[in-house]
Amino acid sequence: MRRLIRAALFILLGTIVLTPGCSSPFVENNTIEEIAPVIFWSINEGKEQKLKISTLAPPLIKEKKRLLTLQVDMQKQGGKEFRLKYYRELKAGQLRILLINEDMAKKGILTLINPLLTDPDISQRLYLVIVRGIFEDYIQKQLNQQATLDYFLYQMFKHYETHNQGEMSIVNLHQFKHKLYSPYADPVLPVFKVKNENFTYEGTSFFRNDKLTATVNKMEDQIFQMIDNDYYLKLFAIPALSVTLGHARSKVQRELSRDYSSFSIKVDLSGRIEEYRGDKNLEDPKNLAALQNEIEKYLEENTTKLMKKLQKKKVDPLEIGTLTLKPWAKPLSEKQWRDYWEQMKINVDYKVHLQIFK
Repeated sequence: MRRLIRAALFILLGTIVLTPGCSSPFVENNTIEEIAPVIFWSINEGKEQKLKISTLAPPLIKEKKRLLTLQVDMQKQGGKEFRLKYYRELKAGQLRILLINEDMAKKGILTLINPLLTDPDISQRLYLVIVRGIFEDYIQKQLNQQATLDYFLYQMFKHYETHNQGEMSIVNLHQFKHKLYSPYADPVLPVFKVKNENFTYEGTSFFRNDKLTATVNKMEDQIFQMIDNDYYLKLFAIPALSVTLGHARSKVQRELSRDYSSFSIKVDLSGRIEEYRGDKNLEDPKNLAALQNEIEKYLEENTTKLMKKLQKKKVDPLEIGTLTLKPWAKPLSEKQWRDYWEQMKINVDYKVHLQIFK
């Protein structure tokens, strides 16, 4: 009897292992010659409250590329109708970048994000990008010069994510979702500007819930990279002081007062002077110390301005609210934390340690 039970269990286990992991009785067509994986979607506002979705086809084969654009009511509808405009079946399983127009992001992107989160074919490592300008015009102008533009953009984002040198904020779908549904954090996304034939990084955008609320300038973005995102900048340019720092690294200490009336941030910044166009002789230790003091004062002022800007916009991308969490204590509600954060006094202190170029 035991042998029969063991044999039955063995057969059942083998059946489970060998059964394909697909709940649908229908098998999709994945013949490589008959499909075209999509690398990016660009989403903008269309006419009559519709979505304007664009992509390039075909990707990565020796065939003239063309920009496909649709006006649809729903995102999934766009994926379906793209298949009817091209002789190969367009597959979203290799979707790697979602580019969202800035004006649309200001109204909210939750309805764009949710279909991606629930689609098992789409990776949560999908890069999310905010675009200022008309991305489709940029693509049309670049097609003749750079046929593999879609793959180039994907490799660019992958490079900056992998090397993590603080040049820009790189955010994927999973990271955005994590902060979006956290009561003590707000998501961020990179902003790129399209102008003529240029696609340039502008800075970091901050979201309140799913709506774009604020975008920082380039100096504020460098400070953000130093105090929260990467804690490192390969090059840190400070034009106001005629100096560029190289390999700048920061050690950051953050502290909330017990009554949540003030927030203190202490930054220990080290690096070397890569370029200096001022009038000080930096070989003189006194002049070098004076420059360090000027940099400290400048960064303290601008970091304070950045923090107050975040307070005014009612966003917390630095996840300062997590400092309120303590063992055996009831956590603050999201509303309680937001009320404290808006009224909080900000204290910023920098200590700069520089090596002179020789």
